Amino acid sequence: MRFYSNENFPLMVVKYLRELGHDVLTTLDAGQANQGISDEDVLAYSVENKRAVITLNRKDFIKLHKLKDEHCGIVVCKVDSNYEEMAKRIHKELEDIETIDKLLIRINRGL
Repeated sequence: MRFYSNENFPLMVVKYLRELGHDVLTTLDAGQANQGISDEDVLAYSVENKRAVITLNRKDFIKLHKLKDEHCGIVVCKVDSNYEEMAKRIHKELEDIETIDKLLIRINRGL
């Protein structure tokens, strides 16, 4: 899966997702870190680059999903300090999905 990770998304989860074969572009990689870029612009950037947004900012991106039906997917996650398990849950949730275009995927915290 091709992701664009929002600024608040843990870099260790990005590392584990990459190890699982996902293509993850971070805001740091894109030269957009620490710039206070709006969520709308994050979503627009992800669409321009044909990537799904992956974020911990659940509330705002769920709202954006309802307002903007043209996107490459949004994966909203709950904070989990076990980064490797969090990456595995994301991977497992998406492994049978060919495309997440226009979908909102919710990843909950482990037990």
